[in-house]
Amino acid sequence: MTETGRARRIRHTLALLALPLLLAGTSLLGGCAPVVFGGAAAGGVAVAQERTVGDAFDDTRIKLELNGKLLESPREGVFSGVEIEVVEGRVLLAGSVPLPEDRIEVARMAWTTPGVKNVINEIQVGDSSGIVDFAKDAWITAQLRTKLLFDENVRSINYTVETVNGTVYLIGISRSPEEEARVTGHASRIAGVQKVVSYVVPVDDPSRQPQPVARPQG
Repeated sequence: MTETGRARRIRHTLALLALPLLLAGTSLLGGCAPVVFGGAAAGGVAVAQERTVGDAFDDTRIKLELNGKLLESPREGVFSGVEIEVVEGRVLLAGSVPLPEDRIEVARMAWTTPGVKNVINEIQVGDSSGIVDFAKDAWITAQLRTKLLFDENVRSINYTVETVNGTVYLIGISRSPEEEARVTGHASRIAGVQKVVSYVVPVDDPSRQPQPVARPQG
C-alpha cells in the first residue's frame, strides 16, 4: 500500500474506533438523545439516524474488521484505492484495484465478515484516476454533503456518499421517494458528475425489518 493509501486507511480506522465512544456518550444522555456523526458534529448539527444505535455499532464493527483484513492482506498494496461504507449490514465497495481477481478478493473478504447481509461491489478494475481526478472526486463528495446538510427536506445523516471517477454512489435510508429524488437531483446537478448510482432503501423496506427467530419445536 502506498504511504498515502496506508495513512488514509489508518485515519479511517481511528475515526471508526472513536465512533463507539461518541455513541456511548449519547446513550448516557438518555434513550432519546440524538446521534451525531462526521460533518454534522463539526457543524453543531444534531439529527437522529433512522438506523438504531445498535445497528450503528454493528456497522462500525464490520467496517473495522474489513479495513483490518485489507491492511493485513499480503497483497495490501493493491487495496489502497478501495473505499468501504456500511449501512445496516449492507456493504458498499467502491474505488479501484489493478486486476479482476483483486475485485473478487475484496468481495470475498466482505462476505466472510460476520454480520454482513449484502455486498454491493462497485470496485472498478484498472486505476485510470490520478491526483487531479482524486481531488475532483473529493470536491464532488464535499459539495454533495454540503447540499444535503443544508436541505431542510433531507435528513442528510441517513446518506453516505462515495465518488469514484465522477460517478457518485449513494447508500443509506430514505424517508420517502421524494427525499431520495432530492438527493439524487442534488448529485446530478454538481459539475463533473458523470453518473449517480443509488443503493438507498426506503425506511419501510421489508429488508430493514427484524427477521423472526425460529424457535425449536417440542
